[in-house]
Amino acid sequence: MAARINKKRSFLFVSKVLGKHIPVNPYTPLLSGAALGLLLYREMGGEAGSDTMDELLDQAVHGLIHSLYAEEAYRKLLAARLTLPRPVVFIGFAETATALGHSMYNMFAGGASYIHTTREDIPEMESVVSFEEEHSHAVDHLCYALNAGLLSGEEPVILVDDEITTGNTAINTIRDIQSKFPRREYVVASLLDWRSDANIQAYRDLEQELGIKIRALSLLQGTIDVKGVPLLEADGRKGRVDADTGVPVVTTYVRDRLERLMVSSTDSCGEINRSPYLKLSGRFGLESADNVAIDQEVARVVEQLRNLREGSRTLVMGVGEFMYLPMRIAAEMGEGVSYQSSTRSPIHPERRPDYGVHNAYAYPSAGDPAITNYIYNVDHGQYDDIFILLEREVPAQRIKPMTDILKGLAGSKVHLIVLAPEQEGEAAADEGDR
Repeated sequence: MAARINKKRSFLFVSKVLGKHIPVNPYTPLLSGAALGLLLYREMGGEAGSDTMDELLDQAVHGLIHSLYAEEAYRKLLAARLTLPRPVVFIGFAETATALGHSMYNMFAGGASYIHTTREDIPEMESVVSFEEEHSHAVDHLCYALNAGLLSGEEPVILVDDEITTGNTAINTIRDIQSKFPRREYVVASLLDWRSDANIQAYRDLEQELGIKIRALSLLQGTIDVKGVPLLEADGRKGRVDADTGVPVVTTYVRDRLERLMVSSTDSCGEINRSPYLKLSGRFGLESADNVAIDQEVARVVEQLRNLREGSRTLVMGVGEFMYLPMRIAAEMGEGVSYQSSTRSPIHPERRPDYGVHNAYAYPSAGDPAITNYIYNVDHGQYDDIFILLEREVPAQRIKPMTDILKGLAGSKVHLIVLAPEQEGEAAADEGDR
């Protein structure tokens, strides 16, 4: 547990399997999404027998509890090549559950599509649904689907979040989707489900009101009782680092063949970034057929990054909503690699054994300097190398506050990795080499 600096929600469950606030084995968050996929498969009456399902679930739980077995369990789940009995649409909630939703969707070999919500303003595109997360410090969720038909069918919608406390975010989302793209069935999937009896009844009431069915799936369910006064501002104990450590920041453009989407973003200061987005990040929608291209390009990027490692302890970082691809890349980079993402969630740090956030480093977001981002639970010298993976280019002066912090934390080197499209000449040379 940790204290959230937020008048609407005073606490945070600091997940050991999510890869957001604590560095983890990269296979652990991938496995957590796959485990939720297993629960969905069983709930929807998949064809695999009960013995097979019991064995897979046992392996998933064992891998989540014992991180040394996370990779083995994850690979066994993917090797099962499960396909849901009917098509579904997965929606992951930004920013925390973008990778969780993607890894749940990726569990299935076919018949699935995925999109995650975003808080990025992309003027050239129109959001197909939008809603508010009432307890959050950042409330507006947008959903940019390139395929206009992504939500227009009758497939069940699977809403994926890391934690459900009241269930109001899911209710707001269902209302908005149902008003535009009506269907009969929704599933709310989460790592944690803390809804009270009254919150659960609110789901039942919504079912009656809209004539729909809502099912809830979670890895852990219980109840909570919150007392005390919310913390409204930090008390000055956030971490400070010395950026003049002599640790270099090396910028590397890693080439891939992933398609780009030529749209721009506008931040809250009115600044425009015209650098293209990755089309297959999940922000714009994916189909099962896209997974092969993602797997191939992850392998291509990993091949280039492995040679950059100099130490035995490496941290690979995603940034904000850009979590899944860095997580996949981290998982393939070899022994001694941990993964986590920066976050915009403000949490009070305190170094004691029974508390979830021991240190915190705050800096203005590279994507929007009006937003504060944080890195949690990384100590100086804990890692030899730190890799930051960026989905798109940002001005150098905007990423500097983050890299200055990481220079004070890394033991030997900070790698700023920018994913960039392979040039035509490079592609031809590569084909010739092969």
